Amino acid sequence: MTDIIPKRVILDTNVCLDLFIFKDPRWSVLLDDLGNGQLQAFTRADCRDEWIAVLSYPHLAARHDSAGAATALFDACINCLAPIELNYKLPVCSDKDDQKFLEIARDTQAEVLITKDKALLKLSRKMKQAGMFRIETPEQFLRTYVKECDKTASGVTKE
Repeated sequence: MTDIIPKRVILDTNVCLDLFIFKDPRWSVLLDDLGNGQLQAFTRADCRDEWIAVLSYPHLAARHDSAGAATALFDACINCLAPIELNYKLPVCSDKDDQKFLEIARDTQAEVLITKDKALLKLSRKMKQAGMFRIETPEQFLRTYVKECDKTASGVTKE
């Protein structure tokens, strides 16, 4: 049996909120596979700082018991890396605060940037045409990912 190479993904802050604060059951496969190593998620310090800041928003602070516990779960599931500078340009996101997610996807050679952000999703076709990483909603990602997992599982034979 061959070792499965984890799929590299980037999660924007809103997807992280769904996973770690709201515990959205639709994304349970995503959370499970982050935990078991089937998926590898990456971030940078500026995105982690954004996560911590968002947790203190009054309307979100009431939704979790502890920002520390939520951040510990974030840290357990997402690898925080030092900035890497690769020498190829990216399209510019209309929301400059979201450009960092494109940069992380590029710099970590991620397969997919998972987001619900409209400004990032608008760049999906351009990124695909450029042969770079995919930009998908959680629904799009899981639809494809579950099919890939099913194909892999059905191709594995027990000895």
